[in-house]
Amino acid sequence: MKDLHHHFESPLQTTPFHDRIAAANVLNQWGAWAGYTTALVLQDAEMEYYAIRNAASVYDLSPMIKYRITGRDAVEYLNRLTIRDVSRIPVRAVHYTAWCDDRGKLLDDGTLFRLDEAEFLLCCQERHLPWLLDSAIGFDVSVRDVTADIAALSLQGPCAAAVLERSGFDVSALKPYRIASFPVEGGEVIISRTGFTGDLGYELWIEPALALPLWDRLMEAGAYCGIRPIGSGALDIARIEAGFITTNADFVPADQAMREDRVRSPFEMALDWMIDFGKGHFNGRRALLAERDRQTSEWAFVALDIEGNLPADHAILYDGRNREVGQITSAAWSPSTKRSIALAQVRRPHHAEAKRGLRAEIYALRELHYVKLMMTARVVERPFFANPRRGATPPGRF
Repeated sequence: MKDLHHHFESPLQTTPFHDRIAAANVLNQWGAWAGYTTALVLQDAEMEYYAIRNAASVYDLSPMIKYRITGRDAVEYLNRLTIRDVSRIPVRAVHYTAWCDDRGKLLDDGTLFRLDEAEFLLCCQERHLPWLLDSAIGFDVSVRDVTADIAALSLQGPCAAAVLERSGFDVSALKPYRIASFPVEGGEVIISRTGFTGDLGYELWIEPALALPLWDRLMEAGAYCGIRPIGSGALDIARIEAGFITTNADFVPADQAMREDRVRSPFEMALDWMIDFGKGHFNGRRALLAERDRQTSEWAFVALDIEGNLPADHAILYDGRNREVGQITSAAWSPSTKRSIALAQVRRPHHAEAKRGLRAEIYALRELHYVKLMMTARVVERPFFANPRRGATPPGRF
């Protein structure tokens, strides 16, 4: 007789660090990231944020999509795919990049690690394997999704280097956007001086079987400074302060947009500084050249300082004549700068006029009902937060 009890598995996978994170997740607040379960808040969002800025924090990066790209034509392939010149990345280094469709519209952004002369790791927010494989036609290159094969942790905060040193990993000579490898029992851990917080930080990459011992090692070493695991909520505040963009928050990937007017180019997302038109042909080059030469960008991506102390997430922006001219894509109350900050898309040329002040439509709960507030929004420089220790080598002692 068949067992009448059926086992239903969760539609979301768990990461190699899940057991430790679940034990620390007092609030039991979870979300979905690329098919994996990820913690939103573990215990207290404010304390988790202050761990990033004042001590040390660990965040589970394992759900990040990772593609291993190898082969004789790896550099030529990646130069064809992305908008930056890959040949300029030294071995054991990292750069931030993006890629477009043939219309010059953004598909995603991410970090590209050069592990060896012809071996790369591309890390990004969304899944793109069909696009990457189609782009590989004609190149002697292998593209493989290795997301499940690599566990990853983000260790951020002023005490991050000291925690690594106490763990047996001397990163005093590791410069920003560089990579180092260290032996661990049964394998090795790759440490990159990268992060998403605008502060001193590192990312650790290791095989899943060694994930929990690494976690325990870091937590023990960081006990002196109050190291704390954090959720996505605290990290999001830090990344907005740092002025970093997030796919499907600040822009919609061109292959996912339901409406044609939602797609954006690198020029419209302030990523044009990365475009290398001199390296040869790449996806979207003709369209981007035309956009540059004819100055046809419709949108500008700006940082805003918002009047008051209310987060203005997704607020609509208006000019002085009450015309809708844009929308805030990410916003937060910034504990470090003590102001309401935001990232926004604004129609040109209103982004230039915004120095005199746009208005953000914010709805605030007042005595059990929502009140519409029209708050002044001024264009300011990005990032909102940038601590000098982020680039100091060796990092300071904390």
